[in-house]
Amino acid sequence: MRKLIFIVIIAALAAVGILYGLRQAQRTTPAAVVALLPRGTIALVHMPDCNRTRDEWHQSDIYQLYREPAVQDFLQRPLTRMPQRDATSETLREIEQLNLKDAFIAVTSIDNNNPRFAGGFRFRGSQDDAEKTIGKWRSQLVTGTSTGESVEYQQHKIEIVGAAPNQVATAYDGDWFFASNDLAELKTILDRADRRTQDRQSILEADDAFRSATAHMLSGYALLFYLQPKAFTEKLASLRAAIAEQVPLEQHSLLEQIGSICGTTRFDKGKIHDAVFIGMPKSAQNASLTRSSLQLGTRDTFLYLATLLNFEKLASLSQAGGRQPFTGWLEKIFDISSRAGVTLKDWKVGFELELASLADWPENARWPSLVATIPVKDPVRAGKIVSTLTSAIDEDVSWTRTEKNGVQYFFMPTPGGWFANAPTIALSNRIMVAGLDPVSVEAAIKRAQSSASDLSNSRAYQAAAHAVPAPTSFFAYIDTALLYSRLDAALRPLLVMSAAFMPAISDYVDAGKLPAPELVTKHLSPIVSSQRYDGDGYVVESVGPITLNQAAVGLGLPAIFWTIAQQQKNP
Repeated sequence: MRKLIFIVIIAALAAVGILYGLRQAQRTTPAAVVALLPRGTIALVHMPDCNRTRDEWHQSDIYQLYREPAVQDFLQRPLTRMPQRDATSETLREIEQLNLKDAFIAVTSIDNNNPRFAGGFRFRGSQDDAEKTIGKWRSQLVTGTSTGESVEYQQHKIEIVGAAPNQVATAYDGDWFFASNDLAELKTILDRADRRTQDRQSILEADDAFRSATAHMLSGYALLFYLQPKAFTEKLASLRAAIAEQVPLEQHSLLEQIGSICGTTRFDKGKIHDAVFIGMPKSAQNASLTRSSLQLGTRDTFLYLATLLNFEKLASLSQAGGRQPFTGWLEKIFDISSRAGVTLKDWKVGFELELASLADWPENARWPSLVATIPVKDPVRAGKIVSTLTSAIDEDVSWTRTEKNGVQYFFMPTPGGWFANAPTIALSNRIMVAGLDPVSVEAAIKRAQSSASDLSNSRAYQAAAHAVPAPTSFFAYIDTALLYSRLDAALRPLLVMSAAFMPAISDYVDAGKLPAPELVTKHLSPIVSSQRYDGDGYVVESVGPITLNQAAVGLGLPAIFWTIAQQQKNP
C-alpha cells in the first residue's frame, strides 16, 4: 500500500513538472533579443514567431469574418482597387518560407537628431538560401545599392550598401541576420551574439525600466513594443524652449513622470488580447472604480464607460484654454463657475469622482441615445453647480427648469431637424444624468432608482467583464454585435438609396452584396477594456474581436489625416 501511495505521489509530481515545463515553454520572452541590444535602448518592436502569429491570426474571429464567402464577395470590388496586393502576398510567402523568429527592430540611441537603428531575425535554412530573399529585400529597402563595400569583422562578412545617411550594414551570424544603419552598432551586436562581450549590465535585459515594464506583459504574445520616452521628452522640451513656447507645469511634469511604455498583443481563443503598461506614479486619488452606474444599463445598451475624474487636472486644463475646442470649453465652464462662486471644493464636495456614460439603441429607434452620469454626494452643492453649468454651456439660451418626483430637470430647447434634440440634465439626491433628449434622461433616472440591471445580468457582459482584471480607474464595454445590427438597420437603406442616385458609388462597392447582419454578428463579441494601477504604473488590458486600442487607432488615424488635409487647404 505504501509503495502504491509513493508511486502515485511520484506520478503526480512528474505530471506537475511536465505541465509546468510545457507552460514555461509556451511563455514568450524577448531574452534572445534583449541580450543583443544596449541598455538604454529607446524603442523596440519584437515578434517572436511570424508563422505562429499568422496561424493564430487565421483562427481569429475577425479573420473568420473576413473569409466568409459573402464578405469576400462584397469586398471583391474594393479590394481590386488596392495597390500592390500581389507584392504584399509575395512578401508574406517569403516570410513563411524563411520561418522568421525573434524578428525585431530597435532604436538604440539618438545622437544629434540622428536615430541609430538595429534589427534582425532568425531564419530557417542555409545562409545562401536566405540571401536569395534577403538580398531582394535589401535592394528594395535601400536606394543607391550600387554604392557598397564589404568589411571583414571577427570572421563575419559585413555588407554595407547605400550612401550615408541612407546606408545599411548587414551581416549573418549562424541562423541570425542582423542589420543596422551604423557600422559600429552592428559590430557590437555581433560581439554580443558571439558572446565576446560578457558585461551583462550593459545590455537591455539589465535595464530596470525595461524589466519593470515587461514584468506586466502577457505571456505567449504575438507582438511586443517598448518605448523609453525620456529621450523624446528631452528633445521636445528643447524644441519648445527654442521656439519659446510655454508649456503648462501640469503637462510638463506629466511627461517627465512617464518612465516607460510597453505593450503586448496575443490571440486568445479567437479573440485579440492587448496589455499596455505606462510606468508612472499613481495619481493622488483616494477612490476606486465601483461601476455603480451599471444599473442604468439595459438589454439595448451597446456602450458603457466608467472612469475616475481628477478635478484638479480638469481645472488646470482650463488654464490652457483657446488652443483646442475642448480646453476652451473647460476654461469657459470653470471661469463662469468661478464668477458664480463655485469653487473646486464645491465640485469635490458635490459629486463623487466616478463619471460614466451609457449608449442605448432600441430596435425601433432611428438613432441611439447617450447619457452621462455622476453620483451626487451633496445635493445642495450639486444643484448650485448644475445651475451654473446650464449657463456655461450656452449663455444665450434660456433653460427650462421643472421638478418631478423629487428630481430636478433642466431642459435646453433646440430647433427641430434630422437630429432634433433637447439637451437635458436631471438631478436627484443620488445621481446627476445628462443627455441629448428628456426621454432617455428620465428613463435613466427611473432605472437608477431600481436595483435590477439588464446589462450587468447579461451573459455577454459578464463573460466580457471576467476576461480582464478588475479595473480601478477606467472600464469600457462595447457590444459590437448589437452596435453592428443597429447600424445595419439604419444605414443599409441609405446605402442602397445612395447607390441608386449616385451610380459612381458602384465603382467602389456593390450595395446589393452587403452581407446579412446575422452573418456578421455571429463573429462579433463585446470589446472590453480595464485600467488598473499595478505597483509602479498603470496597466490597460483589452479583449475582443479587435481591442479598444486598435479601434481607437482605426478611428483616430482617419481623423488625423483629415485634420492635416484641412490644415494644408487652409494654411
